[in-house]
Amino acid sequence: MGLVQKCERFSWLIPIAVLLVLWEVVARAHLFPEYLFPPFSKVVLTAFLLAENGILWEHLMASLLRVLVGLLIGSMTGVGLGVLMGYREKVYRALHPIFSLLMPIPVLGWLPLFILWVGINEALPILLIFICSFFPLLYNTISGIRSVDRGYVEIARSLGASERRAFLDVVMPLALQNIITGMRLEAGMAWRTIVAAEMIAIPMGIGSLLINSQYLLRIDVIMVCLGVLATMSLLFEKILLWVERKSMKWR
Repeated sequence: MGLVQKCERFSWLIPIAVLLVLWEVVARAHLFPEYLFPPFSKVVLTAFLLAENGILWEHLMASLLRVLVGLLIGSMTGVGLGVLMGYREKVYRALHPIFSLLMPIPVLGWLPLFILWVGINEALPILLIFICSFFPLLYNTISGIRSVDRGYVEIARSLGASERRAFLDVVMPLALQNIITGMRLEAGMAWRTIVAAEMIAIPMGIGSLLINSQYLLRIDVIMVCLGVLATMSLLFEKILLWVERKSMKWR
């Protein structure tokens, strides 16, 4: 039974494997010029060579560091402010109109303004990641907090719990799934944002390697970059799914 469960757990890899085999077969059939559609095996070889000489790791680490810092700052700010707005009605009424006005602005719409404010440096992509991670967590946290039946809080208070204990022991556990869902949303958005920022204004990172490869007509390097981005987004999602499962057990 344990073996069957393990096989089912990794069954999501089967469609990916089929896609990669199909990619190799179509490319080897020479339906398209190889320089425009290289086979998967050649892309893997290019990835190995880029990793071996350090180019791929250098660009990946630059992007990863920016994503982690931006996500951390955006998550802390979004959750903190979301808790305050979700639990305090006066704060919600005061701030909600402002964030409702700002949230629809696309993240890259802030780019020209941020370039003028902070310049083209490490702060620029981190600031964009902060923006793209802040709003999903803010609204998911508010939604999670406000969806908790206040009757549960009143029951806890009637049994002698302080307001702080009622919040930590009742409200937060029930709102936790919404918060983690917001984290999963922001993780994927963060990688899309960092690539766009690096393609436009930053000389180091996966996005920068991607756009430079376009100028050199290195389709294999472009596909390596896209594969790295897909892998990192999937890895972040799987980590957050694991955190979600663990948190649900705790709740």
